[in-house]
Amino acid sequence: MIKEAKKGIDRTIAPKIVDAVDLDLRLKQYRKYTLKNGVDVYAIDAGAEEVMMVEWVYFAGDWYEEKNLVAAATNFMLKNGTSSKTAFQVNEHFEYYGAYLNRAAYNETSTITLHTLTKHIGQLLPVVREMLTDSIFPEEELATYKRIMQQRLSVNLLKCDFVAQRLIDAYLYGEQHPYGQYSRAEDYEALTRDQLVAFYNKYYRQGKFIMFVAGKLPKNIDELLDQNFGDLPNNKVEALSYLTKPATEKRQRITNDPNGVQGAIRIARPFPNRHHPDFLKTQVLNSLFGGFFGSRLMANIREDKGYTYGIHSYIQNHIEQTAWMISTEAGRDVCEAAIKEVYHEMEVLRNELVDEEELLLVRNYMMGSLLGDLDGPFQIIARWKNIILNGLDEKYFYNSINTIKTITAEEIKQLAEKYLKPEEFYELVVV
Repeated sequence: MIKEAKKGIDRTIAPKIVDAVDLDLRLKQYRKYTLKNGVDVYAIDAGAEEVMMVEWVYFAGDWYEEKNLVAAATNFMLKNGTSSKTAFQVNEHFEYYGAYLNRAAYNETSTITLHTLTKHIGQLLPVVREMLTDSIFPEEELATYKRIMQQRLSVNLLKCDFVAQRLIDAYLYGEQHPYGQYSRAEDYEALTRDQLVAFYNKYYRQGKFIMFVAGKLPKNIDELLDQNFGDLPNNKVEALSYLTKPATEKRQRITNDPNGVQGAIRIARPFPNRHHPDFLKTQVLNSLFGGFFGSRLMANIREDKGYTYGIHSYIQNHIEQTAWMISTEAGRDVCEAAIKEVYHEMEVLRNELVDEEELLLVRNYMMGSLLGDLDGPFQIIARWKNIILNGLDEKYFYNSINTIKTITAEEIKQLAEKYLKPEEFYELVVV
């Protein structure tokens, strides 16, 4: 027999539909504490399942390397052997406990991320410590890495979208800038174990790091982290200095495959980072322009013209300089027509006010995306990590919500007039 509905709830009446823009979103506050060595730990204790993640963020990205690819190679090979464990044994240890350990190198930072059942965290942290303090970078492992990466590069260079993405960044920032430099086969070949060991010693063993922890945390998590990482060096590292050297020619056409039927289009311009007063408002303009499936670019170039399966625009997630990018792939014979329509949509936004119905759609989309980004402890700590690494605080989160809810059509038009100027964009087609 079906139990009676809870008293006071009439199941014959549909619940009220609430627009996402009317939701009162709150960002769960982290708990911050400091290890004995001064390392900051940001923790979110939440979730229904007995799982957790720990992430170590080192200031050891491309920005800190003196030779191309050293930061990425060093980060990758942290898992490839220590004085007491082979690469196989390191990997086998994490697999035995059903855990997943990932490494990633970015422009400014590099990370080591552990996902595990909460009950196994005590058995896994000592091996992570071993990787961070006693990796040996075996020559045979480096040779294998170089060979795999060269093969992967040779395959990717046949793809017009891969070539377009690396070239547009080089045009925007310069090939010697960390954001603009790209991999070459000879750069992989030039990597040496001594380079990796030197980078590892300076930026991992003697460098600075911070930690992010989230999930169903054990009661003794503070003690475990202090025991395993509270005695490691935590020294401030000085980043190298770089100047952007953008290309002088803003219109580029590259033939990568003479027989190819598709072209990759990139249209991009330099843009201020998150600390600029226009940044949050421009995020709304970007969503309207090309930031989601219901955007102007999608409606015109995919739905109306049929030039592409998808086109989107976004502001790059860089800490220092950044850029506003439009990206798509289209048939070789319609690339120029697609570019023309991109500029047409810029012109419309510069000259006409968006109507309230479309603006409400964008507001709801952006608020819904924020709501999805806060679905669980891992997503919440990722949001905090982005805020903290960019030198911001929780006001940024609430200011972004307020901006989404209150920005006017006139403000959007003014931003379009300021930033959506075709002559300020670099334009690249790779076929």
